[in-house]
Amino acid sequence: QVQLVESGGGLVQAGGSLRLSCAASGSISSIDAMGWYRQAPGKQRDMVARITSGGSTNYADAVKGRFTISRDNAKNTVYLQMNSLKPEDTAVYYCNAKRGGRNYWGQGTQVTVSS
Repeated sequence: QVQLVESGGGLVQAGGSLRLSCAASGSISSIDAMGWYRQAPGKQRDMVARITSGGSTNYADAVKGRFTISRDNAKNTVYLQMNSLKPEDTAVYYCNAKRGGRNYWGQGTQVTVSS
């Protein structure tokens, strides 16, 4: 089992910044990739950014150039730096870890961007 705990969400004005953190614990060896997904009310959960164990990253088109995913292996933590936030970024953000073909999810953290 992998446990994921997110933090860092909140309310911010458009154009502002937030940094989300996701701390992993439990059976964290052999985690293939970690990432962030988001889900707005009435919409499906979509990938925002992901980073592999080798450090490769990819981003959703909607956040390219504004969001940056990084990881601190010593702390077993993944970060999502979100800059130039827009109202359409408002959603619950979920941390995800993929290990051995299984997906693990955090409890989610709310990000609200006011116009």
